[in-house]
Amino acid sequence: MTEGRNSNPGLLAVISGPSGVGKTTIVRAVKERLDAVFSVSATTRTRTHQETDGVDYYFMTTVEFDAMRKKGDFLEHATVFGRNSYGTPRKPVEAALTNGRLVILEIDVQGGIQIRQSAPQALLIFITPPSEDVLLKRLQARGRDDEDAIQHRYAQARNEIEKANSSGVYDEFVVNDDLESAIVQTCSIIAERLGRESVQQS
Repeated sequence: MTEGRNSNPGLLAVISGPSGVGKTTIVRAVKERLDAVFSVSATTRTRTHQETDGVDYYFMTTVEFDAMRKKGDFLEHATVFGRNSYGTPRKPVEAALTNGRLVILEIDVQGGIQIRQSAPQALLIFITPPSEDVLLKRLQARGRDDEDAIQHRYAQARNEIEKANSSGVYDEFVVNDDLESAIVQTCSIIAERLGRESVQQS
């Protein structure tokens, strides 16, 4: 990573976790309580009417994405299901870190492994469910998918947890049994790395 001139060099915190574990809610709370910058990913998928370029994602063509990838302009990148590509642009993250900011990145384990290689000083946190049974019930309770899709997501989630445990790249594992407790624990882990003494609660 590029070293900043700021006396506080900032921190890149990666938060990962399987589908249905509540990581997006935790990320939003961490961003608000610790005054963090959320890293916006780039993608080649089509923008929906509800999404804003540069806010939800940086939407780009496959040619544009490949050009950035070849130049090493992504901290991590992946192609999902052989179709759409996603990546974390390097320059906005490094600019925020240079300004002493906390940058939050929500990505999967594959991306986390790449971040550990490209940004060794990053703090990597994995959010886990209290049990596989609880995770399955949470996926079912969301009411978004039919049973086949739920079982597919459940299998993917179990695989993600296994990869996180075996990869050795995650610094901390936070069990989301109680959401507020998981948020406070995640904030505390990050605040400690930043050298802050207290965490604002909602």
